[in-house]
Amino acid sequence: MAEVYTLETITAELAGDDKVKLAGVDVDGQLRGKLISKKKFLSVVESGFGFCSVIFGWDMHDKTYFRELLISNAQNGYRDLLAKIDLQSFRRIPWEDAGGDHTSGSHGVPFFLVTFHDPVSEQPVPPCPRGLLGTVVSRVGERGWKAMAGAEYEFFNFQETSKSVKAGSGIDLEHLTPGMFGYSLTRPVQNQEFYYRIFDTCKKFNVPIEGWHTESGPGVYEAALEFGEVSLMADRASLFKYVVKALGSKYGIMPCFMAKPKEGLPGNSGHMHISLVDSEGKNLFARSEPDTNPPYSDVLHLSDLGRHFLAGMLEGLPSIMPILAPTVNSYKRLVENFWAPVTVSWGLEHRAASIRLIAPPTASPKSTRFEIRTPGADTNPFYVLAAILATGLRGIEKKIELTTPPLGKGDETGSGERLARNLMEGVRKMKEEGSVAREVLGNDFVEHFTGTREHEWRLWEEAVTDWEVKRYVETV
Repeated sequence: MAEVYTLETITAELAGDDKVKLAGVDVDGQLRGKLISKKKFLSVVESGFGFCSVIFGWDMHDKTYFRELLISNAQNGYRDLLAKIDLQSFRRIPWEDAGGDHTSGSHGVPFFLVTFHDPVSEQPVPPCPRGLLGTVVSRVGERGWKAMAGAEYEFFNFQETSKSVKAGSGIDLEHLTPGMFGYSLTRPVQNQEFYYRIFDTCKKFNVPIEGWHTESGPGVYEAALEFGEVSLMADRASLFKYVVKALGSKYGIMPCFMAKPKEGLPGNSGHMHISLVDSEGKNLFARSEPDTNPPYSDVLHLSDLGRHFLAGMLEGLPSIMPILAPTVNSYKRLVENFWAPVTVSWGLEHRAASIRLIAPPTASPKSTRFEIRTPGADTNPFYVLAAILATGLRGIEKKIELTTPPLGKGDETGSGERLARNLMEGVRKMKEEGSVAREVLGNDFVEHFTGTREHEWRLWEEAVTDWEVKRYVETV
């Protein structure tokens, strides 16, 4: 059982340290944080500390949003938020030397995650990723259940740095290795130190990897993170990117989690697995006995509760698309004939569907779960898991019946609703009055989040791309 940290035990853990690193998560899933003295840390560890609200007032490149949104604006004076430290998120950063005497033998800078709260009400601010997921998870806990999750990330690796990318065109990026060679045992040897260091460092950083291999694509890796409780999984998914990017910078390698970094090649997925268990750890999606009269043969071994959860996810899927595909580039991955789902669809062991049911007879009852295949690697894992869990719970609460037939074998789209073709189309669906997203995630979250996506879309509309210049500069 994992250790439960208290102020007393944390103080003892930090006996040989003189500094602590803290970080929270912004709308785009980026870690935003700072290094503080141990003295400062111990003075705010119980009360929390002020953190500038601007991290919810600007985009991933620190450009303020075109339209002022809920959290950080002129009306509230761009005030500070209250950042509360999560002691249970404690770990040490293995690749950063902490200094200090380390009489206990511990090494690495101490690291903690924070959650952002309103300084007056002390409630999590609506767009805070950890706060949003925590709110949904509490609803699961009220029923005496626990949500379990797994995450898989694919990402390209380029022999580039942020400086070299800015100096070049940004298109002719040099791949870490050439050609398509998924599950290769020889390709990782070419960058053996980087490859093994990621695996080993993730273990030390409490972000354990279950599977680690090359994926089909030049210089593409895939990691399957170790299955665990949903809140821990979101933390680990976020921190996995931190590990990979930090270590990549030490080797002159730029890991890339864009959904579709290269035309003509597969995109980067960020598949999420979800299940519910009771207080004894029993899988609530597994059926004790096969259904003698199932609505579809694919759900022969899926419990009634699991069917309602699936129906809830399917009904909510079009409404949460900006969370599952949050950038302009995300939709370049979600196109026909690229093994990426484009419709509201599901199926037993069907990898072309938006939701893949993993259940008997091809899996054990205790492994029964859903794999949501729509998200790309560019997503915010807290938002994704919160949205998936919230729509599934809605299905249970409303006892929504499963009416969408499973995707047939060999079929890539099915008869389900076509999902948004671009970011703005998804935003309009999410913003609709009475949308599922509004119902399960709240109006304040939807208004703030869609405002950030409208900002992203406006920047895209104003951009003049290399494609446009090459196509039109001379000929028109």
